[in-house]
Amino acid sequence: MNGNEEKLERLTLLSHLMQFSDAMFPVGTFSFSNGLETAGYEGLVLDAEAREQYSRSAALQAAYSDGVAALHAFRAARKGDYDAVVEADRYLMLFKMNDEARLMLERMGKKLAELADRLFPTDIVKRWLADIKTGDCPGTYPVAQGLVFEAAGLDERDLFASHQYGIVNMIVGAALRLVRVSHYDTQEILYRLAADIPALYEKASRMKLDDMNCFVPQIDVLASLHEKGKMRMFMS
Repeated sequence: MNGNEEKLERLTLLSHLMQFSDAMFPVGTFSFSNGLETAGYEGLVLDAEAREQYSRSAALQAAYSDGVAALHAFRAARKGDYDAVVEADRYLMLFKMNDEARLMLERMGKKLAELADRLFPTDIVKRWLADIKTGDCPGTYPVAQGLVFEAAGLDERDLFASHQYGIVNMIVGAALRLVRVSHYDTQEILYRLAADIPALYEKASRMKLDDMNCFVPQIDVLASLHEKGKMRMFMS
């Protein structure tokens, strides 16, 4: 492959990266706020500064849990190791502390698995989707991301960056409907938090599944309150 062909291939991969990171990608991210509804209702997050702090905490929590599982699934898929894919999937589901987080991962994961079966009908994707439908594995969204990015020929750094962007973008998108922030505020938050991704990747990329951690108890408490609360501050 000559230099020009490599550039054209990279443009195709960049287009795939943008597609899978798009907020409108049809997996249902707009339906969730990662606890922000309750945080806003309780008066804990009411302005841009608090929104940025909340987003950074959620990104940190996700990097060392969901992000680790996604990277393990990516590497397992590259090796053709289906059992390791399922291990990451089950491990992540057991790791989640609240029902809402589990529901989010399963619902979005199944949607992405179904899309992956249309875009990249590999043996691993087909087998995983079949196991999701029979209930033999949970089908978490980060693991689905790992399979999709590997099948598309993207790099694991692309995967991790897209994963982190998705977490923050989910929250700031919900913030526009929930708290007093502007489009300028949310874009500034996205821009600033992007600078954290390289360091988060360097640590997460070396972590084993047993090393996963996400000690941000406030977010889990807020999610638990949301499960039983009656506040619904935006319609999905």
